[in-house]
Amino acid sequence: MAQAQLKQWRTVITYSDEMRRSIEKVTATRPLRVKQSFPKLKPEEKKELLAKYHPDYKPGTARKLVVGANKGEMIVNELCNVVEAYSRMNPEKADLTEIRIHTDVLVIGGGGAGAAAALAARQEDASVVLCTKLRFGDSNTMMAQGGIQAADKANDSPATHYLDIMGGGGYTNIPSLVQALVLDAPSVIEWLEELGMMFDKETDGTFVTMHGGGTSRRRMHAARDYTGAEIMRTLRDEVLNRDIQVIEFSPAVELLTDVEGSCVGAVLLNMETNEFIVVQTKKTIIATGGCGRLHPQEFPTTNHYGATADGLALAYRVGCKLAFVDTIQYHPTGVAFPELISGQLITEKMRSLGAQLVNVDGERFVNELETRDAVASAIIKECKERKKGVETPGGLVGVWLDTPLIDILKGTGRTLRLAPAMVRQFKRFGIGIINDPVLVYPSQHYQNGGVLIDESGRTNVPNLYVAGEAAGGIHGRNRLMGNSLLDILVFGRRAGKDAAQKSRAASGGKPTLNHVARFHKELKKAGITPDRRSPVLLPDYRSEEAKIEVEAFAVKGWE
Repeated sequence: MAQAQLKQWRTVITYSDEMRRSIEKVTATRPLRVKQSFPKLKPEEKKELLAKYHPDYKPGTARKLVVGANKGEMIVNELCNVVEAYSRMNPEKADLTEIRIHTDVLVIGGGGAGAAAALAARQEDASVVLCTKLRFGDSNTMMAQGGIQAADKANDSPATHYLDIMGGGGYTNIPSLVQALVLDAPSVIEWLEELGMMFDKETDGTFVTMHGGGTSRRRMHAARDYTGAEIMRTLRDEVLNRDIQVIEFSPAVELLTDVEGSCVGAVLLNMETNEFIVVQTKKTIIATGGCGRLHPQEFPTTNHYGATADGLALAYRVGCKLAFVDTIQYHPTGVAFPELISGQLITEKMRSLGAQLVNVDGERFVNELETRDAVASAIIKECKERKKGVETPGGLVGVWLDTPLIDILKGTGRTLRLAPAMVRQFKRFGIGIINDPVLVYPSQHYQNGGVLIDESGRTNVPNLYVAGEAAGGIHGRNRLMGNSLLDILVFGRRAGKDAAQKSRAASGGKPTLNHVARFHKELKKAGITPDRRSPVLLPDYRSEEAKIEVEAFAVKGWE
């Protein structure tokens, strides 16, 4: 019975007749496209494409901050709603007298950056507590697919890697952060191998490397198409085998400061018991990830369920400066069909392996290995202006990613061998990507900006560090494939090491919520009402009719 129901379900979501007719055109143009060399965009062409079609340039999607350290600067609307918001804690009522945990270093976030920071801090003999909103490992790291960049081949160098990153970011990146990233990259790969990570390798033991969009050398290291999951498995096992306290389902809902404004800990919320946990610490590292579940401009997202920009809200309220928060990365190839998994990531690795982007008539319209901002803009142009997209039964629109080309170009079995997760992802719905193309459209993927940091992950607030996607400045206005898995490890390790070393001479003052009281006064003066609160913690996908206007948690200390 169950098998019959599954078969019926798959039939319902299979390609429509109209989509099949378009696939016939894709198949017919394939022999010509295999021989076709599609030119790269000239700088002026790319600039014009981005200005006309990239979502960042759409009028009304960002506004000026009216309070805080970046007052007067532009920020994406959805991020503004989070950072310019009242705390979920009432600074006049909250009881901070019972300090449950004392530690040298508190890491807020259980993804790759948080795990790397915790390991590095523990390596320096600091006591470490890692808290996470969901389970340890539930993160964008776990969902990352394509690979991690590092210049460790004879024909490559950190200098060349540096130039690629700067070019990909439109030369807006902070140079010192990019330098730190590329110089640490080879040692990060070595470190992961020492911890037991299984990379793809040739028969002689050398790394398999490939191109990503915007790269001039093959430096993408991978573990099939589940690289992030393999990194997270490796780091999580290591953390659990060290003397590191891990507290799950307990997000930070507010930071703590002393009378001088230095960060001295955080208040956690046990989501299972609705109890507060006051943590006093010498150094705090925010590694809470991105903002995809805020759905900028109502785009679907590739992000995990907890990606709600909590770290930015906490950091901005305590006085941190932000950088590049007016720009979001939209991955060119999010799933457009089946609609049930709309927005889910289709790794850039598929295009690196030879899959081409084609429109409803089977025509190429962009070089697939342009930078992500350019490819996403080209797809939006093809669908919205040229009307060359393919419409789904549910009314979504997209273009084809011609995945059968991988086996045609690379040999039978290559897709299954190098992208097994992609094959399984679509097989669940009765779609075989080895023989049929898949429909794609840009999906919110990465928070380009975040909290401004230095090379050690330090912020402008004493004792507070940020690492991973919550940090800003490394990638400028656009990130290249494989550099996020790299940056979470480079700056996670740097932040953890620096925090632990400096904790030896640190002594925190009495915890207060003075900064919250000050920020609330700013908000009130600016006319922002208390119905806007953060951190969001979890996205709310209920319909408007189903929503009930009550606080998410009725616990002591919350208004």
